[in-house]
Parts: sequence; structure tokens; C-alpha cells
Amino acid sequence: MKTKDELIDDLLTLAFAEDVGDGDHTTLSTIPADEKGTQRLIVKEEGILAGVEIAHKVFEKFDPELKMTVYINDGAHVKPGDIAFEVEGTVRSLLQTERVMLNIMQRMSGIATQTAKYQQRLEGLKTKVLDTRKTTPGMRMLEKEAVRIGGGCNHRIGLFDMILIKDNHVDFAGGIRQAVEAARNYCKEKGKDLKIELEVRNNDEIRQALEVGVDRIMLDNFSPERTREAVKLINGQVEIESSGGITLDTLREYGECGVDFISVGALTHSVKGLDMSFKAVR
Repeated sequence: MKTKDELIDDLLTLAFAEDVGDGDHTTLSTIPADEKGTQRLIVKEEGILAGVEIAHKVFEKFDPELKMTVYINDGAHVKPGDIAFEVEGTVRSLLQTERVMLNIMQRMSGIATQTAKYQQRLEGLKTKVLDTRKTTPGMRMLEKEAVRIGGGCNHRIGLFDMILIKDNHVDFAGGIRQAVEAARNYCKEKGKDLKIELEVRNNDEIRQALEVGVDRIMLDNFSPERTREAVKLINGQVEIESSGGITLDTLREYGECGVDFISVGALTHSVKGLDMSFKAVR
């Protein structure tokens, strides 16, 4: 299985292949090969900055001679006019890396900004906001990193690093006990140390989950009233996650029920990028 760094490197390879192709012919035809210059990343919208470390990987991968000077780091609150960093080197390299870097930074910063808004709604509570697998194909590592930068927590990265038994798994396996015991046996046979989370639909399934034993119970599409009942029933025996249709407006009400986590697909699946530009220093 590939590491996080290897996946990011693959993403950058694809990004340059689809954007630069066999060369930026506009730049190659108008800018001399030895022309040197500097560009700076200018923030144009208030939010949380994310992607600075990845931007460094972008420049380094395309041209190791590019020199990046960072003024604002990942996780900082930024406002219009702030200069996050400057990059110095050949103008051809600056122009050919511009769009790939901006696409990544704008999206990551938008996700970090969105996450911060959600987590702020839970201020004073133990509840943490979680991301989901509803991410842009190929960009999951970066998008989940942006959630972390914004103050949220990462759920499982993919299908490989946690067992999440959902309603379809339960129904196909023949019941909760059968599904959980099969998962536990599988982990033992394969030598895997994976947490087991179970999605439940009602209080009866919660009782079954507590009987068979799991690490976390996911309350799927529970109302706040049903969530309070469930939290009381579970009584701190396992971690509790709320999921399903929870919005920024309803988030705190669920948090006040006493759940440990709230998973929100909107952190990544429909976020607006943070506005910024990469301009020449004259």
C-alpha cells in the first residue's frame, strides 16, 4: 500500500500532466529561459490558510531551484491583502506551477475555513467534527489534511484503516452479532488491529451493539431527541458518533446531546475555495 507522501506525489504528477502536458507553450514562447523573477501568494478572502506545505512540494517537484519564503503558515487566520509566501526562480517555472499550486491551496483553504466554522459551533463541548470519504477522487489526503488544519478530526482515511459496519453490511451478514463477530475474526486471521464501528438505526440495535462489543457506535439519522436517549442508553461505554444530514445550524444541538463526534460530509463534498492569487513582484 502506498504511503501518504507517495499518494501526494502521484497526485502532483497527474496534476502537471493534465495542466502542463508537453509544455506551457504560451510561457515557453514569450519568456526567455534565463529570465528570473518573484511571485507572491496574495490572500483575497478571510479564512483559514491551508496548503502551504503542499505548495512547497509543488514547486520542489517541478523545479528544485525555486526558492520559497513563507510568511504565514498553515492553520493561520488570514484576511484580504495578506501575503502568505513568495517564490523566487525562473519565470518559466513560476508560471507553469501557478495553477496547480493555486488549485490545491484554494481548495484546501476553503475546506479548512469550512471546518473551522463547524468546530467553532461546538466550542465548550467535548464533541469533535469529523470528515467523511466524500472527497474529490485523488485528493483525499490533501482534503483530510485541510480538515485537520481547520481544527477538525479525520475519520478513517479509506476502506482499509478502520472497520465500519453499516446497515447494508448488517443486513447481508444476517445481523449485528454475525457481522461484528465476523469482522473480529477477520482481523484476528489477518493480523490487523482495526477499530470496529457499527452504524445503528434504533435503540434495539444499540443494545445488541453493546452486548457484542464495538469501539464506536454511529447514530445514523437520529433526531436530537433520539440522540439524547441513545447517549443515556450507551452511558459512556463506547464512543458515540452522530451522522446523517447534520448541518451548521443543527450541529450544536447534537453536540449538546453528549456525543463524542459528529461526521459532516459538507466539510469536503461541496466546499467553496478560498480566493487568492499568485502575482508577480515588480
